[in-house]
Amino acid sequence: MKALISLLQFTTILPLGKPRDFESFARHSYLYPCAGYIIAGLTALPVFFIADKTIAAAVAIACILLISGAHHFDGLLDLGDGLMAHGDREKRIKALTDRQVGAGGIAAGITVTILLFSGLEASSSIIIAIIIGEVYAKFSMVLLTTYGTPFRDGLHSYLHQFSKPYFPFIAALFCVPLVFLPVSPGKLIGATVVMVICPAILFIISKKLFGGINGDIVGASNEITRACVILAIAVI
Repeated sequence: MKALISLLQFTTILPLGKPRDFESFARHSYLYPCAGYIIAGLTALPVFFIADKTIAAAVAIACILLISGAHHFDGLLDLGDGLMAHGDREKRIKALTDRQVGAGGIAAGITVTILLFSGLEASSSIIIAIIIGEVYAKFSMVLLTTYGTPFRDGLHSYLHQFSKPYFPFIAALFCVPLVFLPVSPGKLIGATVVMVICPAILFIISKKLFGGINGDIVGASNEITRACVILAIAVI
């Protein structure tokens, strides 16, 4: 429970009492998908009472950003700046890690949000799409946390040092309950493939451009994977 509360204090703004020892979560980062269930469940509560799909999709995105404190969305903006920066690796890393948000970050944020909104609106069930998308997004964070070699000291390097190669396999077990949702096997399989492909592509790109992974990239994987998984559910 200490690890779970520490995880929720890291991934949400929920009032959960005094801060818990972050190391308790760091040693159990395979718990990330659990946060996905909780964030998705809280988001589903207001969405359930909204009949208009366009409004429901917008409210869902707003709730996700609010509950998470836009923590991982900030990583997406930073990644956008790093990808769009011109110059050598050092200049890209500087753009990725500085506190300012440039055109690349704004473009990344707008693009992923539009894709997420369109995927939710086109889904047969926004609530089911939110649950699968949020849980799978958190699984992508486990993959990068475990296998993504840090290029600098920071939050990611701290989590990475406690990760074990088998953590993604434990995290995958937390995703198994999704098979009981009323969704076609084809959609779930497609979403699962996307769940793995998104962080894998980010891993390859980040290693080439930045020399490794940092916390911003892991957070960006959460946002990108969620949007792509929900799009896959909508179009398959």
